[in-house]
Formats: sequence, C-alpha cells, structure tokens
Amino acid sequence: MMGKSSGAVVGVDVGGTFTDLVELLPDTGQVRLAKVPSTLDNQAFGVLNALDQAGCDLAALDLIVHGTTTTTNAVLERKLARTGLITTAGFRDVLELGRRTRPQPYGMKGEFTPLIPRDLRLEVPERMDAAGKIVTPLDEGAVLSAAQRLIDAGCEAVVIHFLHAYANPAHELRAGELLAGLWPNEHITLGHALLSESREFERGVTAAANAAVQPLLDRYIKRLIAELKRGGYQGDVLVMNGNGGMVSSSRVAREAAKTVMSGPASGVMAAAYTGRKAGIGNLITYDMGGTSTDVALIRNAEPSVSNEIEIEYAMPIHVPMVDVRTVGAGGGSIARVNPAGLLEVGPDSAGADPGPICYGKGGADPTISDANLLLGRLDPAGLNAIRGGVALDHVQEVFARKLGTPLGLDAVQAAAAVIEIANMKMAGAIRMVSISLGADPRDFALFAFGGAGPLHAAALARELAIPRVIVPSRPGITNAIGCVVADLRHDFVNTVNTPLDLLQPGQLEQVFTLQTQEGEALIARENIEIRQIRRLYSVDMQFIGQTHLLRVPLDRPDVTPADLQSLFNAAYFRRFRVRLDDIHANLVNANTSVVGARAELDLGALIDPTGRKDTVQAAQTGERPVHFCGTWQTTPIYWRDHLPVQFTLPGPAIVQQMDTTLLIEPGDVATGDADGNIIIAIGGRT
Repeated sequence: MMGKSSGAVVGVDVGGTFTDLVELLPDTGQVRLAKVPSTLDNQAFGVLNALDQAGCDLAALDLIVHGTTTTTNAVLERKLARTGLITTAGFRDVLELGRRTRPQPYGMKGEFTPLIPRDLRLEVPERMDAAGKIVTPLDEGAVLSAAQRLIDAGCEAVVIHFLHAYANPAHELRAGELLAGLWPNEHITLGHALLSESREFERGVTAAANAAVQPLLDRYIKRLIAELKRGGYQGDVLVMNGNGGMVSSSRVAREAAKTVMSGPASGVMAAAYTGRKAGIGNLITYDMGGTSTDVALIRNAEPSVSNEIEIEYAMPIHVPMVDVRTVGAGGGSIARVNPAGLLEVGPDSAGADPGPICYGKGGADPTISDANLLLGRLDPAGLNAIRGGVALDHVQEVFARKLGTPLGLDAVQAAAAVIEIANMKMAGAIRMVSISLGADPRDFALFAFGGAGPLHAAALARELAIPRVIVPSRPGITNAIGCVVADLRHDFVNTVNTPLDLLQPGQLEQVFTLQTQEGEALIARENIEIRQIRRLYSVDMQFIGQTHLLRVPLDRPDVTPADLQSLFNAAYFRRFRVRLDDIHANLVNANTSVVGARAELDLGALIDPTGRKDTVQAAQTGERPVHFCGTWQTTPIYWRDHLPVQFTLPGPAIVQQMDTTLLIEPGDVATGDADGNIIIAIGGRT
C-alpha cells in the first residue's frame, strides 16, 4: 500500500509498575529501549518520560503504538465514570440476574456489585421478539424522559440495551438518534453495535463496561495526544486492543471495552511473532511479573482469541480478546504459613513499594524474589546496588523465623519450598489453557518472558513435560515489542442462531462476506503499511438444547451444513473425547477476523551486535553457588548481551541481562539463534 507510514515506529506499554518502550529506525536498523516508572495518576507522563529516556525525536516519528492498562484497571478497581442504562421494560435488573453461578463455589457467602447502580437503570416501553419482529413499539417520549433523568443524575455516559436488538436493532438505532440531540457528549453505547449476539446478560454487561470506561479512556487519549503534539509529534497513535490488534486513537474510545486486556495481549502477540520467525508455531506463553503470572495458548502462530472471557465473577466482557489466564504468583507474591500449618504463596503481593525484602525499601514479608535470592539464583550485589543494600543474613533470618520454624525447616529449605509451591500454582495455570482445553503441553514450547519468567521456566517445562523453552532477547519489554509487531485486526461476531437443518444455502457465507468487507474498509482507513490481509473464519456451535458454545475454526467461508456438522463433531471429540454424531447441532454465531499484516521486524537488532563476544567463555562474568534439588552447585554467570549469536551452553548456568535473569538447570542445554532467542532443550532433548 503506497503512501503508508513506513518510518520510525515506537511501541510503548504502560504497566502497573513500569512503562516500557522500544523504538525502531528502519533506515539505520537501530533500536532504542527504555524502562521508566509508570505514572499512574496520569499515564501520559510515563509515556513521555520513556520517550525522553530513549532519546526519541517526536517530530521524526511516523507512528506510536500504545498498550494501556487504563480500562483494565478501571474495571477491576471499579473506578468508573457515572453511567446510566436505558433498557426494555421489565429488564432493569438484567445486569444483576446473571447466570446460575455464585461468587464462592461452597457456602452461601459472596457479593456482587453491578457496574451500573439500580437507580440509574431506567425502563422504557418497547419490545422485539427473538426473530426481530416488533411486539411493542418504541415509546420515544419515554426515551427522552429517561435520558433527561440520567443527565440530571450526573451521568457522563449512557447505555441503550434493548431485548433482542441483535436480531433487529431498529429500536436501539432510533433511541440513539434521539439521545444524540440531547446527550451532552458522544458517550452513547448501543448494545448491538458493540456486540451483535444473543444472551442479554452478557451483551448488557459488555455494553455497560464499554460505557463506564469510555469517558476515562477518551480523556486519557486526548491528554496523551495533546502532550505528544506539544512535543512535535504529528502522526497517529494506535492503541492495542485486547484481541491483539490495533485501532486508531481517534476511534478507540467508541469501543473502549475492546482495550481491556490490552497489556497482556501485546505480550502474546510478540510471542506469536517471535515463535513464527523461529519456526516454532505452537507456544504456551508464560509472563511472570511482580504480582501475577499470565499464560496463553498459541497454535500455528495464531493466539487463541475468545469472546467468552469473564474478567471477574459476573463480569463477562464478550468482545474478542486473547484468551489469557492469570494466577496470583509473581516475584512479589508473599509466602506465609496458614493457621492449618501449611505453606501458602500469594495471591497477596508486596508490590513495588515496599516490595520484597531484598529491595531494601522496608519490605518485611518473605516473597518469591527473596526465595530466589537465598537460593543463589539472583545476584545479591546487583539487587543491593539498586536499593542501597539489604544483608543476605537478614533475608535468611526472616525466612527462618516466619517460615522455617513453623515448618521445621531451615531458611534455605523454606526458600526451596516457596519456589516449589509457586511453580505448582503456575503449572496449574498452564494446565488451564492446555490440558483442560484438550491440548497436550508436550506438543508446545514454553515462551518465557516478564521480569521473573525466565527464572522459573525450565522447572515448569520439566513439570509439564514441555520439551523446549524459548526466552526472547528482551523478556522484560516483550509487551512493548508486541505493540510494534502486532498487526491491524478487526473482529466481528453476528448471531445466526439457526439449527443446521434450517440453514439456508449461502446464508452463512453472506454474513462472512459482510463482515470481511467491513474489516477491510476499516484497515484501509489506517495510515499503516500493510504487506498482506488475512481472513480468519470460525463459528460458535452447540448441540441443540445445550448452553455452552464450542468454537469451530473454518478453512473457508463457503461451507455446507453437512461440513459444519462434521467439523463440529470433530471439535467436540477433540475437546471432550466423546462422540455424539447422531445429535444435530445448532449454529449460534458467525465470526470473522480481518488481519492486516505489517512489515517484518529484525528481532536480532534488539541486542546490540557490537557488544557480542566471539566465544561463550568471553561472555562469562563470574560464578556463584546455586541451590538445585537439595544441593549447592558452582554455577557460571554470563552477560547475555556478550554471548555470540550462535552458541551452546549446558546447565547449570545463569544468564543475566538488564531486564531479567535466566536460569538454565542441570541437564538442560541452551542454544542461541539468529533472532537473539535462547532456546533451552529440557533434559538436553532436541
């Protein structure tokens, strides 16, 4: 596509602790990196600080791609804009009724607070049936009256959510027209426009989440754009969506809910890109940070994207998002002995302030990072130099007193137990995205990133019989790299809800055609160089009478009902190992993803080639004793930026770099590739 942007590109990801940045200059092949503290009161300042630290010339930049936690944090912390709901008479409580579930699996305790309080949920006379036929005409006067009441109540955003609007949106569209002349801003969400599928609870919650974060994201993006322009930037800002694609900042607030999980999605996209270039398409991504661990599944270099994700209890946001599972195990996760005398690790975290004991900022509770320090996996001198120093003896004393004495262990044994428990929790998360979904971990490689991921990756791979671990060149800034390599992507979902026996010839293909045309039109509007467009088709199906859906990928859009039945039967067998070939299936949703693939990135440039040594021995910086399986072994230490491009390194060994520490365990063998990845063969297997 001629005339599109192809110059200097910046990817910047705002996390809870750090803001990471990578700048690519295609003309020179130069790469600039930055990692600065996030400014949570106004994330824009953290972005500007990162640009300044990297020495970026804003006037010379062609494009900035931004991953943000603004909407994710707002939803999880319930720091939302005041929002109102206008809905069908009789359905005021749709956001609270939910499904037949409860917050706690046992007992009668638990609570749930809807995104929109009941006094701001108003009913108006109107009704469509499931076929889209008008049962009760829309009362336009009631719509205007309800809107005025919400304005008077101080609402900043509004949701219009009518029953069966996915089948016929006429009433929602008309209500939107009425509100456009009355509502004081553009923060009006039509439920069907965001999510055109059945199930009024999920559609309503998704629309409510969108409206409640819309003003927050809009204000943040406008502040960021203003600050960038003040610095001389003239280009567009693309914002990462939770589906791993991007959207222009000028349109992102309209579908703000799609940016939830933006940060984790960018890391998964970087993993998919890196694995594809390395010739390893099947990956389990493993991102361990300071507070939590995120895991996801990638098949054939395509991340698993789902529109069935529940952010928390009774909080389904059913827009397509990368299927990431999270557990409360990070470097700052606190270890304790519970009243039953059992060792627990997480989910409580020491955070960044005061942080683990080894940070030297006043932390008093033993954490996973402290355990790694006691076992020799982290460099005491490096940590102490950062924070001013904490004696190793002090960390040992805390572990012995708080964990060792109650458990009958010494400090080192207690630290080893903490690592073992943490690894079990993280292995459980990996099983959730693999074994529980019918995938065998032995068919995948483990892609380890985040500040703490490379320390634990080999142990997790051994526990799960995963044969290989891939550690990218810059694990600590992988999410920012994901912003740079991510493609443009638009996902569409439309409810068909028809038994296969009643599906008309060409009916499904027509839906796919309309979805594809809309996606290609949106991509054409972006000022981005695209090397190719890919179209991904799938359907959501179920046996007639079932509730849960099963996603069935399609190789082409022109499939017959017989093909769909056969594909569904095969998918059902793969997932549940049960054949029910005589039961007829129902086609619920048609899904299309239109992906605009961007220019390739030279991943090898992420490590400065001028710093590489000719031999592995020349990259060694020292050695220290490290604890493995109850014994101490003298372990060589290497600086990653000095390792040759191609190398072989048997364990035990430790590879340190600016943003992480990699542990190669005894019996494992690590090699380097042309893109700067380190690939570990578990047990020396190739």
